[in-house]
Amino acid sequence: MDLDVEALKAKIATLKSEHRDLDEAIARIEDGRGIFDLLQMRRLKKRKLALKDLIAKLESQLLPDIIA
Repeated sequence: MDLDVEALKAKIATLKSEHRDLDEAIARIEDGRGIFDLLQMRRLKKRKLALKDLIAKLESQLLPDIIA
């Protein structure tokens, strides 16, 4: 059980790192420091949003079920 939790936490950390990297890449493009490509920007933002959703889903699996 602890091994699964640790693996889940490691996966979340990896996804958060990728999310931060995408955020920085998008910021560089928006600031004009990168080559501007509208299609690339859309893909980056879509991937970033997908990562955010996946991170939220995985984090919710870490929380214990509380029966109200």
